Amino acid sequence: MSASEQLDKASAQLKALAERASKAEADAQAAKTENQEQIELKVDAAKAAAKESADNFKADAASKQDEASNWWGEVQSNWKAHIDKVRADAAAAKADVNADVLELRAENAEANADAAIEFAYAAVEEASYQVLNAALARMDADAAATSA
Repeated sequence: MSASEQLDKASAQLKALAERASKAEADAQAAKTENQEQIELKVDAAKAAAKESADNFKADAASKQDEASNWWGEVQSNWKAHIDKVRADAAAAKADVNADVLELRAENAEANADAAIEFAYAAVEEASYQVLNAALARMDADAAATSA
């Protein structure tokens, strides 16, 4: 794959990521005016979409047998295990109707949302670096091939 083709692919992936982030931001804004039932439906849909995305990522990483893919697969597995625990804890806390417990559940959910956003931001920064580094590596390889 040429550097230009690789950059086109990365650009398309980053555009899709930006569109998904924009949808998440719009959903957060819309939630301010929605009732609990509407938000619960969105939570269920977001949970299913997140699971599908995680499953696709894991399958893609498993199909690539290089060190970087294995490392990213481990990161994804660790993240998935964390999310599974957070969701299990949230489900257990949701069953409780004590106001203090519900307040703690809300605070934990807010902290987890903040952490997920920070993780995503860091992942986008890393993706930006990796895209540019890949382009540079491709250019180096192409230059070496033509001078050999």
